[in-house]
Amino acid sequence: MIRVLIADDHPVVREGLAALIGRPTDMEVIAEVSNGREAFEQFLIHRPDIALMDLRMPELDGVDAILAIREQVPAARIIVLTTFDGDEDIYRGLRAGAKGYLLKDACREELLECIRAVYDGRTWIPPAVAAKLAIRIGGPDLTSRELEVLNLMVAGNSNKEIGTALGVSEGTIKAHVNRVLEKLGVSGRTEATAVALKRGIVRLE
Repeated sequence: MIRVLIADDHPVVREGLAALIGRPTDMEVIAEVSNGREAFEQFLIHRPDIALMDLRMPELDGVDAILAIREQVPAARIIVLTTFDGDEDIYRGLRAGAKGYLLKDACREELLECIRAVYDGRTWIPPAVAAKLAIRIGGPDLTSRELEVLNLMVAGNSNKEIGTALGVSEGTIKAHVNRVLEKLGVSGRTEATAVALKRGIVRLE
């Protein structure tokens, strides 16, 4: 019997997943939680064979929950199950140690096949997700300062306002912005904002 923990902050999603997973005779849901902190705590209590982890949850997001769990249980088998398919989201989830990455619009058969594959020790990454991951791995990383600048750009701040917020000159910020545009492969701030949001590099709270 494959024992499964479900971590998602939407009750309807948890109930739907529990109903799908409860049908096969080889699986059972042993815990349902609504945030990343509960996911960490309940994983240590129940030690499930598989954890289905949403990425965006309160208190502790999915990536931080995966990192916390794997620090205590290195062999933990965790599947990211999310609506987000930006290459940065995929990269962060798998880099944290997830063994599978599945979108919530996947069919029931694919969900069950993914659970069984990861339970058997295999990695499950659908072709479309793998393609986006390849793009992310092949691209240059933004530095922490460039990420700060990008976040402030997306929020609509001018170079002068960003410089004031970060305590550096406007000229320094202009140089950072140019490097951000180059790394994202875009020609302007508007396009940079669109790409950053689409890829999941920056999130609008």
